[in-house]
Amino acid sequence: MPRILVIYDSQTGNTEKMAQAVGEGIGKVVGVDYEIKKVDRTSLGDLVNADGIIMGSPTYYGQMSAKLKALIDSSEKIHGKLEGKVGAAFTSSGGTATGAETTLLSILQTMLVHGMIVQGQPDDKHYGAAAVGTPRAGELKICRELGSRVAKLVMRLASSHSKEPPNKEREK
Repeated sequence: MPRILVIYDSQTGNTEKMAQAVGEGIGKVVGVDYEIKKVDRTSLGDLVNADGIIMGSPTYYGQMSAKLKALIDSSEKIHGKLEGKVGAAFTSSGGTATGAETTLLSILQTMLVHGMIVQGQPDDKHYGAAAVGTPRAGELKICRELGSRVAKLVMRLASSHSKEPPNKEREK
């Protein structure tokens, strides 16, 4: 069964509330398993074993938290092992125009460096879910939608891999 890992850092509980909502969205998609973990309890093996990775961080000076950055920095040890996995991001910030988009982009940029497939949103909140302060009902809805979209993409990719005929590279 495909598995999605939701990793988050949270000082005030706002990003944690968002992580829970992301998990609720994943849970609505049948056939996908998920786990929500604080960043300081997440190992590189957790990343490797997931089919999808959704990272959430508070916005600090327009960037992700130091704890999430430390995990990402250590991921150079598994470089190449996250290729083809689905990724997405969410953040909470202290106000409008305080760096939420740059935080999301900093997370997504690291996913792209790993060769991951980034799930965007064409309608609104293109780079991921964001909340100002305590997430309100509409922001939590966007988090649930993010989780659901990632889960559906993970399922589509898992389904297409199971139908592919073997190729010479896989036979080696």
